[in-house]
Amino acid sequence: MPLIDHLFSIGPIRKAIWKLWYPFLTRRIHGDEVIFLNYAFETDPPMGIALSPEDEPNRACIQLYHHVGAQVNFQGKNVLEVSCGHGGGASYLTRTLKPAKYTALDLNPAGIAFCKKLRQVEGLEFVHGDAENLPFPDNSFDAVINVEASHCYLDFPRFLAEVARVLKPGGYFLYADFRFGDGIGKWETALHMAPLNFRQVREISEEVLRGMDCNSERSVALLDKKLPGFLHSLGRDFAGVKGSRVYNALLNGELSYRSYCFRKP
Repeated sequence: MPLIDHLFSIGPIRKAIWKLWYPFLTRRIHGDEVIFLNYAFETDPPMGIALSPEDEPNRACIQLYHHVGAQVNFQGKNVLEVSCGHGGGASYLTRTLKPAKYTALDLNPAGIAFCKKLRQVEGLEFVHGDAENLPFPDNSFDAVINVEASHCYLDFPRFLAEVARVLKPGGYFLYADFRFGDGIGKWETALHMAPLNFRQVREISEEVLRGMDCNSERSVALLDKKLPGFLHSLGRDFAGVKGSRVYNALLNGELSYRSYCFRKP
């Protein structure tokens, strides 16, 4: 089985590979040019949110974070992001949506060290930790956000239970991720069983594909520059460039990408 299939498979082997893959990726492609590890988002007509010149090169990735985070008002709130990657989304949402405090957690220690060094924004704190064992007290946050990360988790229902535990009553869970066809039923069941109320769900596969189109050329050039030759194919699958497995799965409907808004009773 190719490594890309192991990355999206079910079981302990998946989590073990992800725990090795992300620190490796951070070491290989760190730098200001790689501050987002998520796919992207673009509407038709274009979304057109106002961005600073510094943010503009990452527009398509930022727009996915904006789509997910802007579902509720963050101003003055205490927000947690679970699995923040290289911190680009955390930085953008903190600067633009103005939460009182934004805590960004990730399992990748190299990524957290990178974030602490380069993502110095007032009100933003980076923490090393596990999505399935959140190191926070009950009823701590007004909102929890999770963008394109839960497919890596070994125990997705436990993650949802942890989100519900750390949310304050009336708090929001803002979420986006994908599943391949054979995993969609289990995904939906876990979401319906979570101790959270549905507020909104949206299929965004078409918007993610447009975002991938926007990023594809840049991603190919970057991966070919940063990764050794034998990993170019895997890197392109991971980045979702045109012709990759993930891109083609979105195109033919094998993969579903969705965004959600939940509220804790």
